[in-house]
Amino acid sequence: MKYALIIPDGCADEAQPSLSGQTPLQAATTPNMDAIAATGIVGQSDNVPPSLPSGSDVATMNLFGYDALKYHTGRAPLEAAAQGIVLGPHDWAVRCNLVTIQDGNMVSFTAEQIPNALGAHLIGLMQNACGDEHWEFHTGVSYRNLLIYRGQGNAPPFDATTTTYPPHDLTDGPVAGHLPSGTGAETLQQFMQKSEQLFAEDEQNRARAAAGQLPASSIWLWGQGSRPQLEPFQERYGKSAAVITAVDLLRGIGRLLDWRIVDVPGATGYLDTDYAAKGRAAIETLEEVDFVVVHVEASDEASHEGDVAAKIEALEQIDRHIVGPVHEYLKSTGDYRILVSPDHPTFLRTKTHAHGFVPFTIAGTNVAQGDAATYDEVTAAASGRQYAAGWKLMADFLEGTF
Repeated sequence: MKYALIIPDGCADEAQPSLSGQTPLQAATTPNMDAIAATGIVGQSDNVPPSLPSGSDVATMNLFGYDALKYHTGRAPLEAAAQGIVLGPHDWAVRCNLVTIQDGNMVSFTAEQIPNALGAHLIGLMQNACGDEHWEFHTGVSYRNLLIYRGQGNAPPFDATTTTYPPHDLTDGPVAGHLPSGTGAETLQQFMQKSEQLFAEDEQNRARAAAGQLPASSIWLWGQGSRPQLEPFQERYGKSAAVITAVDLLRGIGRLLDWRIVDVPGATGYLDTDYAAKGRAAIETLEEVDFVVVHVEASDEASHEGDVAAKIEALEQIDRHIVGPVHEYLKSTGDYRILVSPDHPTFLRTKTHAHGFVPFTIAGTNVAQGDAATYDEVTAAASGRQYAAGWKLMADFLEGTF
């Protein structure tokens, strides 16, 4: 049997006044998602326990069938795995965003999607100024970078009291009161303060500002954690798997689960991603593995920007170029199942991730047809089918009878 999971990241949302009380999923034209709902089932799952922060690190771990309360250690070590950075038993990783803070407010948690070359240059300045035998700054993509602590047998720099804040949850709001706190916070704040000085003096960064674009005003450190111990997916569920994503976080989880990582030219992790290329790659990959995951970040990015039209457009592109072609291919292979589900809600109103149930839909072999006609938050809530512990959905998707 072949399986596919398609993740329109952050697509679950609230009713929008600008859409006459509809959610973006209801307002979008998504005939392929609706066809899955009409021939299969819909329901809800809660992928983010209340005690953990709402983000794709927690939510996708649960969506992939691993209890985040048991396995989650932080976001940054997952991204370190994506970059091939090996963490030892005493090492920690910290996410290092390049951000724009003006007048004490988080104007952009991406420094306006800072170019790779300038991002690498600025992270290089931090490594030259602050790197030593314990602390390493690693360049990633654009604003997404990492700070690695090498413990070398020393006591860890962080503990359960260490609190940091995702910068995307502070969009358009004040950063006061959201700086790192607890054990190790003083060091993190010192790095952030040093970056303010270095970036303000850097000629390339100043040239970006002179050109009318947002410069990086500093780094923002968050998402710290040690290496998680995840059982390989094939050992746990008996299926070979691959993931298609442009986001390091998902690549990192995939590596830790021993999944194949599929690179797709034109996949950007943003609104301009090549949806059709992802759909084609999913079909090609399904010829070689049992289970493929296709993750699309665009719908989440639209919510972070508060852009309802862009969110609807992203959902329609996912439906047309990924869900439709993949479902048609699966139906031609014989026994199959397809699951469409976001990881967590991301509200246009707040521009941030949220806790709560998200809608899913499943169709395929041994999935009895329900009475839903559309795939959206309202029909899913009305179904009465809920997974309060979202990590339990995966086992049922792969082997259960609906």
